[in-house]
Amino acid sequence: MNQHPYLRAYMAGIVIPTIFLLIIMTAFCLLRYVYDFPVPIERVIVFPMAVVPNLWGLWNILYARLPHERRPSLGLYGAALPLILAPAGYGVTRLLDFQIPALAMGAFPVMFPLALAVYYMAWKHLVGFFNETLGIA
Repeated sequence: MNQHPYLRAYMAGIVIPTIFLLIIMTAFCLLRYVYDFPVPIERVIVFPMAVVPNLWGLWNILYARLPHERRPSLGLYGAALPLILAPAGYGVTRLLDFQIPALAMGAFPVMFPLALAVYYMAWKHLVGFFNETLGIA
């Protein structure tokens, strides 16, 4: 199974965020359009829907390109991804003049380390599983 290793790495990387975003978008649509909950995030939802899964796939391709003897732990490698995503997401909100609620900004110092831990576990166990299944590990 050595054909198209980067395509397999890309596919293994996009599985988790794609499934997660489908769940989030279903909940958002239910809250917004069924229960009339005022959450006007339509302008910024494109960033996580388009960029995050693709970046996960590209990040996994970069991991697959590393020589086996120089590869870091997959969990640590994946935990570094929010260090790119968080500033990029913040930049998108500034470009679109989207006001981040003060509660969210105040929770950032607590939530960001939690996000790093979640990314570590997701990459170590879930992406690692798909990498092994597709013969990338």
